Amino acid sequence: MRTVPAKPYDFELKPDKAALLIIDMQRDFVEPGGFGEAIGNDVSQLRGSIPPLIALLAAARQSGLFVMHTREGHKPDLSDLHETKRVRGKADMTIGDEGPMGRILIIGEPGHDIIPELYPIAGEPVIDKPGKGAFYNTELTDLVAGHGIEQLLVCGVTTEVCVHTTVREANDRGIECLVLSDCTASYFPEFHETALRMVAAQGGIFGWVSDSASVIAALKSPELTEPAVPAAS
Repeated sequence: MRTVPAKPYDFELKPDKAALLIIDMQRDFVEPGGFGEAIGNDVSQLRGSIPPLIALLAAARQSGLFVMHTREGHKPDLSDLHETKRVRGKADMTIGDEGPMGRILIIGEPGHDIIPELYPIAGEPVIDKPGKGAFYNTELTDLVAGHGIEQLLVCGVTTEVCVHTTVREANDRGIECLVLSDCTASYFPEFHETALRMVAAQGGIFGWVSDSASVIAALKSPELTEPAVPAAS
């Protein structure tokens, strides 16, 4: 195990049983000119998470940590889209409509894809999810079980929506979650801060909160093992 300073108390990282989960770092949400900006959001609030995430992803890959990515989106025929989600918000543009980067939140469209700075490499699963949580109607449960994952290092956007929902889902499945404060972000900074406090409240009711520098340092530190028991004389 490797100790990561965190709130509400230190997180004991088990690299061989942990995975980095990067949530919804998609062009339509994060890039200027995408759907997020088109409906009035300030994407600069999200882009600050990219540099620390780049550094963390590089360290994770170098250390051999299992890495997974998610994308929120739907099939082109919208057969996996609930009507309540499609109409929510009463916006001029909605899921499936033509947007600045193709059809909004549709698998295969340019805006649906992950930003180039964090693009997956071979061996890193990309989980297409139709909901906010990464476990709902996806293969994530099987991936976690198949790789013996007990801990998730959770990053991505937005903190109070897809990140928070996924952490809650994982918590109910007995998976420990460490949320990285500088690798998550929201269009609304006050929501980001409140969401992080909620994770670590009440002794870590949903998980732990730390930062990328602390995790990178832990990944580079020697593995801590239990001391050997002296042989009986």
